[in-house]
Amino acid sequence: MAAPIVSCPNCATKNRIRSQPEGVPRCANCHTALPWIVDADAQSFEAEIDASVPVFVDFWAPWCAPCRMVSPAVERLAQAYAGQLKVVKLNVDGAPDVAARYGAQSIPLLVLLRDRREADRMVGASPEPVLRRWLEERLVPADVKTG
Repeated sequence: MAAPIVSCPNCATKNRIRSQPEGVPRCANCHTALPWIVDADAQSFEAEIDASVPVFVDFWAPWCAPCRMVSPAVERLAQAYAGQLKVVKLNVDGAPDVAARYGAQSIPLLVLLRDRREADRMVGASPEPVLRRWLEERLVPADVKTG
């Protein structure tokens, strides 16, 4: 898949985002952390979930109305958590084996991965505030939660 181009939220410079297992994408001009949203397919999925930050996988399909409702919220969360989160969007119709491996029986399915392992999942179309709260609770490191 082609590397997406993202406009920097700080200076509007267009940046090409490449898959990278270490670090996070930053603007070439001002070095601001960029929203990290990529589309994956069956061939690129394993490489895309290899990241130094948690990976938020959106299992979706173009025919799924709830998926289309959740997608803008997922993209806004990627912008809000730039530098802290990578969003990988996977069309289940094009990657049925990957979807089956993650037990994606209902979509939208949102799966949070840490170090390539599932940390949690949410099934169905939830409103953005619910998604944000769910994600915030899971992005806080365990040692911060306990004090």
